[in-house]
Amino acid sequence: MFKNLKDFLDTLDKVGELKHIHDQVSPHLEISKLTDRESKSPGGGKALFFENVKGSSFPVATNIFGSSRRICMALGVDHLDQLGERIKQYIDLRPPKSLMGALQMLPMAFGFAKFFPRSFKASTPPCQEVVYKDDDVDLSKLPVLHCWPKDAGPFITLPLVFTKSLGTKKRNVGMYRMQVFDRNSTGMHWHIHKDGSHYFNEYRKAGIKMPVAVAIGADPAVIYSATAPMPRGIDEMLLAGFIRKKPVTMAKCLTVDLEVPAEAEFVLEGYVKPDELRREGPFGDHTGYYSPADDYPVFHVTAVTHRKNPVYNATLVGRPPMEDCYMAKATERIFLPLLQTVMPEICDYWFPWEGVFHNIVVVSIDKEYPGHAQKVISGLWGQGQMSFCKAIMVVDKNISPQNPERIIKELLSRLDITSDITITRGVLDVLDHSSPFANYGNKIGIDLTARFKGEPPRSNRRSLSKPPSEASLSDIIKNSVPGSVECRHLFNKLQEGKEISNRILTVSVEKTIDRGGKDFASILLGLDELDMFNIFILFDKEIDLSDNSLMLWKLFNNVDPGRDMIFKNDRVVIDACKKGVMDGHEREWPDELSFDPIN
Repeated sequence: MFKNLKDFLDTLDKVGELKHIHDQVSPHLEISKLTDRESKSPGGGKALFFENVKGSSFPVATNIFGSSRRICMALGVDHLDQLGERIKQYIDLRPPKSLMGALQMLPMAFGFAKFFPRSFKASTPPCQEVVYKDDDVDLSKLPVLHCWPKDAGPFITLPLVFTKSLGTKKRNVGMYRMQVFDRNSTGMHWHIHKDGSHYFNEYRKAGIKMPVAVAIGADPAVIYSATAPMPRGIDEMLLAGFIRKKPVTMAKCLTVDLEVPAEAEFVLEGYVKPDELRREGPFGDHTGYYSPADDYPVFHVTAVTHRKNPVYNATLVGRPPMEDCYMAKATERIFLPLLQTVMPEICDYWFPWEGVFHNIVVVSIDKEYPGHAQKVISGLWGQGQMSFCKAIMVVDKNISPQNPERIIKELLSRLDITSDITITRGVLDVLDHSSPFANYGNKIGIDLTARFKGEPPRSNRRSLSKPPSEASLSDIIKNSVPGSVECRHLFNKLQEGKEISNRILTVSVEKTIDRGGKDFASILLGLDELDMFNIFILFDKEIDLSDNSLMLWKLFNNVDPGRDMIFKNDRVVIDACKKGVMDGHEREWPDELSFDPIN
């Protein structure tokens, strides 16, 4: 495995996975534009190495994990399921009896003694070859990226934030964006459900400052581990050691009582006051939208240390596909065996990239009794990070969740709108903007499994007549639906010559203060000429209805299932447009990310 970031970059270079940018570039938007373009090229493009950064003496590396090949190289595997298989081999030998038992087994599964972090023994660790303290600290010397035009400022986007519980003294490593406020302070964007925030609350209640250390740039296993949804109290550096098959060497900080990876490129040391908040954001987030400004704790930097010739490592997040998609895919595969210890009926699962990790998951199960799918849906909403998932779709074990076309065929041929949909309420990810309430809202479960004896049969829909041509459909929509722009019969090629249970018509519309989603729904559900369609999806007028990925991204992000799904008998209209007062949504709707000039 790799000793440090440079070791990984050198390897990428040797195998043709690193593109060198020799021309001078600015950390204000220019690096981000180039990274965004590269990330969205076929297969994720190449890792980028910017050698000449305006205003800084340090080079910048981006998109280092942003392809299937590079994420596998980073984690030392041929395919991402290999790490999960290593965990499963141990768990199968000593099956846990509960979720707590599974979590308690993690250190043993990782090889607790063999991979536990080690202390740096020599005099000066690489991460402290150059030291700046107190008044010499100046964060403006770092090439921190201003990622998107409406961002509140430059943000450190790939920080490894080290904290320690005041009570248990256990270490946590998380990745939380950090807005640079000035030469020696940043924001600390702890979401309420993150372990860093939980530890901060311990210090806040005690009324004392919290020591924090931030590493920027490390070996890829260490960077990935900071993003992993590890149970509280289990050291992420242990996971890194398990991935590396070698312990992570840690060095003591100079001004705070914490340890950081000795091979890190940069380290920021400092503290967070218990009673200080400052407005942070907006920030162009992984949802593809700007997350709004809010008040967060302030990180005061007491020291900056770095290697003699460090590389600043950053990532850009935005509408998928981006680099973080490949890191999330690794998490999906690595943590499947742990989920299966609690729910052994789960065969596989899939988080579509368009769902930005928390909006939808497709799960295949070995169904054994009536109501089994509903039991799995409820159970997943009670499991750790899965509790934030807005939509869960369940299919039978013979259906691969990794096969999108097969999933769509199941949806078109099997879904019974009257009996297969369950809507409930619960906790949501803090970045979910579709709900009228922050962190809380409606969720949807969809059961596409075969019916068992004891379950109500799916209803037999009336015979669906053949739909008009696309041109005729367009005329019907434009003549009968005021505010409509265009339409498209979605997935019609998949239905040719097959038994049809569901037909989907997408319609782009222009809302006004007096015309919201429910108004369009009332018209569409009342048109006899469109009786052969039982699912309608509304999109904003500027959406390209030929772009399936774009439409799925809008559908997963913009829909609150309880408010935006309008049912009438066995038909439904789904409003995937922006929301406003015309829809009963008074919460601020975020802007979509774009490098186009700001009006």
